[in-house]
Amino acid sequence: MNFLKSQPSVIDITDERLLQEYKQTGDLKTLATLYEKYMHLIYGVCLKYLGDEEQSKDAVMQIFEELIIKAARHDIKQFKPWLYTLSRNFCLMQLRSGKKLQTESMPDFMEFADDAHPYEEREGDMQLLERCKEKLPSAQKASIQLFYMDEKCYKEIVDETGYRLNEVKSYIQNGKRNLKICLEKNRER
Repeated sequence: MNFLKSQPSVIDITDERLLQEYKQTGDLKTLATLYEKYMHLIYGVCLKYLGDEEQSKDAVMQIFEELIIKAARHDIKQFKPWLYTLSRNFCLMQLRSGKKLQTESMPDFMEFADDAHPYEEREGDMQLLERCKEKLPSAQKASIQLFYMDEKCYKEIVDETGYRLNEVKSYIQNGKRNLKICLEKNRER
């Protein structure tokens, strides 16, 4: 598989058409054709978050496996941004779950052994994000959770919460802003 560039012949077919065809037929070749268009971008996202080429390649394949299930379940309006969010969340969950944090035993005499774990900072960021999320008003917290973590679309959030569409959009936008403010305040300390 080529992670570095997409096939020019694949770009002619629209994402929506390929996605619709996959949902109707369940044909994995169709989904693979769609995914292949963006595989190089997904690899870049994984490399950015995971920081390791081999683990990023593995993550690209695991994201495709998730995509097989989630593409059929979700109402996807714009595939590329949705896939980016799916990929980013996958990488963050990998970091959070500790799958990325494989450590090697180091000699006891090694100074500054704490510096050997560069991902602890990211784990700290995840914990800070969770603390900030808990401070959000309940409607913002629920909307943020459903949209970003549970990967629900606006319509699914409206159906699940009973909020109106404009309220959901507002809660997500205001929630993001409040999270950003909270994160910045806590990083300054």
